[in-house]
Amino acid sequence: MTLLLAIEPPAPPAAHATAPGPRGRFRETTWIWCAALVLFAAYAALSVRRHQLLLTSGYDLGIFEQAVRSYAHGHLPVSALKGPGFPLLGDHFSPVLALLAPFYLLWPSAVLLLVAQAALLAVAVVPLARWAQRTTGRGAATVVAFGYGASWGIAETLGFDFHEVAFAVPLLAFSLAALGEGRMRAAAAWALPLLTVKEDLGLTATAIGGIIAWRGARRLGAALAAAGLLGSALEMLVLIPAFNPSGTYGYFGTLPTAAPGGSGLLHLLTVGLVTPGVKTGMLLTLLAPTAFLALRSPLLWAAVPTLAWRLTSNNSFYWGTGFHYSAVLMPIVFAAFVDTLQRMDRRARRHALAVSAVVTAALLPQHPFVQLARADTWRTDPRIAAAHRVLDLIPDGATVAAGNRLAPQLTNRDQVSIFGVAAAATDPQWIVVDTVDDGGWPVSTRHQAQLVDQALAHGYTTAADRSGYLLLHRFQG
Repeated sequence: MTLLLAIEPPAPPAAHATAPGPRGRFRETTWIWCAALVLFAAYAALSVRRHQLLLTSGYDLGIFEQAVRSYAHGHLPVSALKGPGFPLLGDHFSPVLALLAPFYLLWPSAVLLLVAQAALLAVAVVPLARWAQRTTGRGAATVVAFGYGASWGIAETLGFDFHEVAFAVPLLAFSLAALGEGRMRAAAAWALPLLTVKEDLGLTATAIGGIIAWRGARRLGAALAAAGLLGSALEMLVLIPAFNPSGTYGYFGTLPTAAPGGSGLLHLLTVGLVTPGVKTGMLLTLLAPTAFLALRSPLLWAAVPTLAWRLTSNNSFYWGTGFHYSAVLMPIVFAAFVDTLQRMDRRARRHALAVSAVVTAALLPQHPFVQLARADTWRTDPRIAAAHRVLDLIPDGATVAAGNRLAPQLTNRDQVSIFGVAAAATDPQWIVVDTVDDGGWPVSTRHQAQLVDQALAHGYTTAADRSGYLLLHRFQG
């Protein structure tokens, strides 16, 4: 499947539209801000509840908390989970995380990151719905708000810890809405900070710059495109290697040097973009909530850089609908949807909105939002209380090798690594694991048991063993 994007001129302002006064604008957008507040509450409830049920992980929530904790204490971000003193700016270039540092000083908890992510994802609905309402009416704005707010990409992001790309989602929503409304300077201003979120997002800023230039603001668009391209190149080729102990940018290794079957770059950029079938499934699921109308908007070009690196990667985790990788695509496809809707006649628009609402509703049960409706989400297993009693035995400031799901319960107060990985701390003071349900990563239950036996044979003693949560301690002179 290839993306065939129609090149159409921007829509003229609606003939019947009149500029409302300040009070009118407030009344028009009050319900949208209320919708954002409801989304925030739902997003936060899902994320925080998963953390309370020990379903979050050291990889990645714990890593990001260690980054924010470093910033909060006046240091460049490091993560013991990635390795002893590992500099995180040598992994991904995300200085935007420093914005959370002042809040972390007031609330030093992984929950802060989850709540902040919920707020960032929820506020992105405001520019999209507001733009839709101004150009196509409240009915369309409601469908767009529901489509984005309940979208599978946002759901999967919330279902997998915290990630820095949460900052990119509102930036993209505000940028593309401004672009669609012809406010080119605002569009560029919202897009430029993408360079501080993650190194590949400079390429997304470049794509937005190209759209701005095509829509008439040539100098502004060219400047943004150049800044995005040069910024990403600087981050990937200079800044990240300078911080990384290996002196390289590690994610170049996820891109294949040759296409499968030996047919070279042409194969990679055609057949390789849609095979195996999971890639096609992801693309169809991405576009279906917009009734495939997003394909008719040039705004969809902003999704091309993200789709390109994901679909050409040799890492199969990037190909599907899981994890957080599609978060940045959600505001783009719904901005492209609004851009197309404003050029359609009323009858065709009604049909498109109906399809969008039905598809979004049909996809809901397949993604993490459904957890909010399940009784077991709100029921606390007695093992959870046992886990916290065991964790409470570990003093603040200790070095701990923990199971992946236990790590983010400790990263606000201890130096935590993951038990069973090569980067784990050497001879930590404490080891804590779940011997009943370890989540299957980073080692199997059997291998974990072998590692525990080895620890016991090398001087660790059992400090607690409750409901399958095992705590080992080693006295160090």
